Amino acid sequence: MLERIRFRQALPRDASDQAEVFHHAIMEGAAGHYTLAQREAWASSLPRTAEAWAARQVLYPTLVAECDGHCIGFCERDATAGRIETLYVWPSVARQGIGARLLALSIKAVRESGIAEVSIEASLMLASSLSGRGWETLGEEWVERRGERLPRVGMRLPPESSGE
Repeated sequence: MLERIRFRQALPRDASDQAEVFHHAIMEGAAGHYTLAQREAWASSLPRTAEAWAARQVLYPTLVAECDGHCIGFCERDATAGRIETLYVWPSVARQGIGARLLALSIKAVRESGIAEVSIEASLMLASSLSGRGWETLGEEWVERRGERLPRVGMRLPPESSGE
């Protein structure tokens, strides 16, 4: 699958696909880690519109994974803070290395901006895969979305680790 995927900076035309990837990654992909009420609250925390995601592209440099002309995954970063903001992959192509590649490219971009340590507030689903790749767990935290408490894990990638 990876041979058909192109990794590049997001374009405004990717925004509607990003909205769909976000929604489905949460509602389907996170089903084993969060209740339906938690997933509905999480998915509704951002509008399911191209305009909302195009605005986020301005705030956060975003890498997308494109296959056959469509965004099937994306990773937003805040390079000035050294933080990965989001990482989502379409559920039917999850666990095929797409998210790992998006994350590796984003980490590289953060470090090239002069920040050596990278952080993330990872979902329970993502945290389990990061912990075996050099990411250090800082502790569980909670975020509230539309009245639902969602657990997540604060993590950091030390300068000497690649995260792969």
